[in-house]
Amino acid sequence: MNDRAWRRVGLYGLYSIVGTIALLTIAAFTPRQWLTSPQTDCKFRVYVSGDAMHTNFFVPVRNEAFDWSQHLDLATLGKSTSADYRYLQFGWGDRIFYVETPSWDKISLSSALRSLLLQNPAALFVKGHTAVPQYPGETLKCVSLNQPNYLKLMHFLEDSFQTSSQGQERIGNGQDGDSSFYAATGRYSLLKTCNSWTADGLRAADVNTPLWGALAPAVMHQVKDGCGCGK
Repeated sequence: MNDRAWRRVGLYGLYSIVGTIALLTIAAFTPRQWLTSPQTDCKFRVYVSGDAMHTNFFVPVRNEAFDWSQHLDLATLGKSTSADYRYLQFGWGDRIFYVETPSWDKISLSSALRSLLLQNPAALFVKGHTAVPQYPGETLKCVSLNQPNYLKLMHFLEDSFQTSSQGQERIGNGQDGDSSFYAATGRYSLLKTCNSWTADGLRAADVNTPLWGALAPAVMHQVKDGCGCGK
């Protein structure tokens, strides 16, 4: 091909990339439901926290609807006495990246590219808290749910553990004294990120989510509460 033909191919390629990015951006900030009916009897509260990269759930350890001590060995989480935990934090992600990266400022380019470009085994991060934390640089939102939707979210979290005849498979300590990593269901990729997982959980609980939930800001943008939820 001559130079003109190569320039045309390059231009078409550039248009394709720009068009794809534009479509994904629109999908990321377009809600799945334009008109939503407010939930009634929404007495059960959960929290979603997110920064520019990652989102997490925070749920009560126990209430009248669900008791995590009956479904997870809280004594294996960390150094604190499990009786001190009032909330559990759940996050999902690429197993190697998640376990080996202590903080976002320690990310290497090679591990980030491997996580995005390959389909990798997933891990579930679980951390115990005495109260819902407000992490620096993160947005924290509260969501009220009725009991059926609350239970759907709890079952979604429970089903995210990869299990065997011995129960959940604990694969390592967290980066602090009150957390653990567990083998998780699913595989991490560019099309199935930690934030896609959070969006799937919210959608299971009938909470509005973006059409494309791979981006943390897009997921957090759609998280709204119609019951005056607060701490």
